[in-house]
Amino acid sequence: MTGTRPDGQRRRPQKSHARRDPADLKPGLAARQAAARLLSAVTESRASLDGLLDPAGGNPAFTGLGDQDRLLVRAILLSALRHLQVIDAFIDRLVDNPLPEGAKALRQVLRVGAAQILYLDVPDRAAVDLAVTQADSDPRNRRFAGLVNALLRRMAREKDQLLPQIAAVTPDFPDWFESRLRKAYKSEAAAILAILSEPPAIDVTVKDDPDGWAEKLGGVVLPTGSVRIARPDGPVSGLPGFDTGAWWVQDAAASLPAQMFSRLEGLEIADLCAAPGGKTAQLALAGARVTACDQSATRLERLRGNLARLGLDVSTQLTRAQDLVAPEGFDGVLLDAPCSSTGTVRRHPDIPYTKGPDDIMRLARVQRDLLDHAAGLVRPGGELVFSNCSLDPEEGEEMVAGFLSDHPAWTIRPMDALRWPGLETAITAKGEIRTHPAMLAHDDPRLAGLDGFYAVVLIRQ
Repeated sequence: MTGTRPDGQRRRPQKSHARRDPADLKPGLAARQAAARLLSAVTESRASLDGLLDPAGGNPAFTGLGDQDRLLVRAILLSALRHLQVIDAFIDRLVDNPLPEGAKALRQVLRVGAAQILYLDVPDRAAVDLAVTQADSDPRNRRFAGLVNALLRRMAREKDQLLPQIAAVTPDFPDWFESRLRKAYKSEAAAILAILSEPPAIDVTVKDDPDGWAEKLGGVVLPTGSVRIARPDGPVSGLPGFDTGAWWVQDAAASLPAQMFSRLEGLEIADLCAAPGGKTAQLALAGARVTACDQSATRLERLRGNLARLGLDVSTQLTRAQDLVAPEGFDGVLLDAPCSSTGTVRRHPDIPYTKGPDDIMRLARVQRDLLDHAAGLVRPGGELVFSNCSLDPEEGEEMVAGFLSDHPAWTIRPMDALRWPGLETAITAKGEIRTHPAMLAHDDPRLAGLDGFYAVVLIRQ
């Protein structure tokens, strides 16, 4: 501090001995600290990665970063979660003694460093150096800084030799997820599990001229009519046609339920659980008079913004699907129900760590309640399309079978297996749709696969 001494002389400034935050000294350190904190929230507290990374309401450790650091944090987290089992196995392979039981913060630092060394285009030296500084700046981990340095340096040296060996004998996902998948998909399970660790393609639904837009965007047209493009260098919003509302991002499998109605032009259709609005847009574009409902004001506002960009007009209601009252009913109802979202693991690799069998059972009950209510909103002769993005039959085929058993007046209107050439295997023996991530095989994994989806058309006999 400065001031005046009693003898009238000015005091000399005193040096501060306070420990400076290393994040102020090392570029990129704050991003690694944020990645470790958010990875802990996912793996230890089962927090949704989407919620943590939301630009508006996400975790302050993420939202407070600059644009480039946010991109880096997202890349670290997606890579770490896609390969978490292998990363942990690699870490455990390199330690002489197991990490202390309570050293959870230490493991997150090592996971973040390993994700960069093994799976990202980050110089090994930078990944190691920042991990060591990160450990040294945290009182919980300071005594392990030497271990972090030694372990990650060895990982960088031996990754080419050890990574293939470890990956070959390590399950890709937690036991509960793999066992349910193998039980449901049997011989197809291995192919599904293999592709789930690959980043997905970007699919867009176009208003018209899919061939023309495929050429403009450098993509290919899929059997659903969607255009698939490899991941662009910049944001999707910078691609041709985004600002003019010529298309919207929507996985090809997610575009199927709205296509399953036998007719839409001029009909009154309710879209329950509608946000973010991809299916709503399809219904409106096909000429339906759409009432879109969602219980979240934030998500409904997002839906309105998306539809405004697309130039599509629909009626919206802020309400829970089970609270929607329509005395006159609707010609058709689309219920894309909340689910475990296990069909979207390629996009959301946190799901195997934030969901479990109890969630699937609970959500199947929620879906059944919603389906019972939705059936009461359909006019005689109308159609009810039920769908969700779960891979688990308990949330799809089995739940609908229970509904039909309890409602004998309802039956399935089978889909024609020739409706979407190239996706014939997605039509079940009963005429339902069941897609999974190993469908639409391609030599380039970036252009292969679909989200896992279940969808069915129900009508009164």
